[in-house]
Amino acid sequence: MKIAGKITGEALLVAREMIHEGVTTKEIDEKICRYIKKNGAKPTFLGYGGFPGSACISINDEVIHGIPSHNKMLKNGDIVKIDVGAYWKGFTGDSAATFAVGEISEEAKKLIKATEESFYEGIKAIENTENPRLGDVGYAIQHYVEERGYSVVREFTGHGVGANLHEDPNVPNYGTKGRGVRIYPGMTLAIEPMVNAGTHRVRMLNDGWGVVTADGKLSAHYEHSVAITDNGVILLTKVD
Repeated sequence: MKIAGKITGEALLVAREMIHEGVTTKEIDEKICRYIKKNGAKPTFLGYGGFPGSACISINDEVIHGIPSHNKMLKNGDIVKIDVGAYWKGFTGDSAATFAVGEISEEAKKLIKATEESFYEGIKAIENTENPRLGDVGYAIQHYVEERGYSVVREFTGHGVGANLHEDPNVPNYGTKGRGVRIYPGMTLAIEPMVNAGTHRVRMLNDGWGVVTADGKLSAHYEHSVAITDNGVILLTKVD
């Protein structure tokens, strides 16, 4: 899991270096694919459920699952979410982040910052709660996000991750303290706040993959694969 996570995290850094005006999402996807394969791994997303890319690349109001395309070119002021997975010797990593293209609005900066910080609030809930449950994580993320005037997506959640990309349990970004599946050492989870500037509601695009905010407002995404241990939480996909 550590090696799969390291390759995943590094692939996301490779993508980050490509974020600039004029590059297409397909170009980013192709470089991610090459990097993962060069390190002896396979792009987890490629062909998963029929998905045509090695990464999900979603721009502005697109929340998740954006299909890479030569027709999608990044523009100054965009925010772009890149979600990557690498499969190595029977295990997979899964990580995502939101990046700025050139100069972005203050609103976008605050949204990206709050989304990343809400992830770490979820980690604190695991480490600082006696006998933590998934509801503690979801509550911490939701409370932090909503205090700042944003909303968390409900139709899509984090998940268990390990031998497969999506495993039990689901890891919602909302919840009630003390409720839900018990979190215990040995679990490996993908915790991934998806945060909207407006309503939490989303809709599916006609391509059958992309998910956008129902009101057309911005959305941000942040994710790491994590391992729960007796000594705290290890971020398996964090490499910088």
